Formats: sequence, C-alpha cells, structure tokens
Amino acid sequence: MPTLIVTKRDGETVEIESKPGLSVMEVIRDHGIDELLALCGGCCSCATCHVHVDPAFADKLAPMSEDENDLLDSSDHRTENSRLSCQIPFGADQDGLRVTIAEED
Repeated sequence: MPTLIVTKRDGETVEIESKPGLSVMEVIRDHGIDELLALCGGCCSCATCHVHVDPAFADKLAPMSEDENDLLDSSDHRTENSRLSCQIPFGADQDGLRVTIAEED
C-alpha cells in the first residue's frame, strides 16, 4: 500500500499506509488527524483541508483547478506549494508523498 507522510501543526510526523482511490484529505481524516477540518467533506468549497506539498512531488500531482486556486487565495498561509488535500487523489504514483498541514485561518 502507498504511504502518505503527514507533518502535523505541532511538527509531529506521521506515516500513513492507505489503499489507493481516496483523496489525501480522506486518508488524513480516516487516520484520525482531526486538525485537518475538511468542513465541506471534500467538495472543494471551504479550504479547511489546506496542506503544503513537498516540492519534490509537485510534478506528480494533477494541476490545480481554478476553484481550488480561488479558495487558496483566501488563506493567509498560502505558499507556492499550497494545495487543498481534498483535490489530491492518493494512489501508487503518490507513494511517499509528504504534506504539512497548513496553519488554520
């Protein structure tokens, strides 16, 4: 199973093995990391699942949609590596993906 590496806001790093077919947000949520709020449940309408993606994986992810880009513009913590975790499919191609949960807005 592919592994997702998540750095929480307190700096703790957690490695999560998950079956493919979920979004990064679902993998994090299903593992019980509750600081990733994901209030809209993955509908790309709230930006509460904001993460910073390790730049080494930028070329392995699908391009950002206009909706995702617009939502991230509302964050005070947006960086060039910002993504909404609900918009990142997780599978074998993302094995070893590293994300850091963004500060809450």
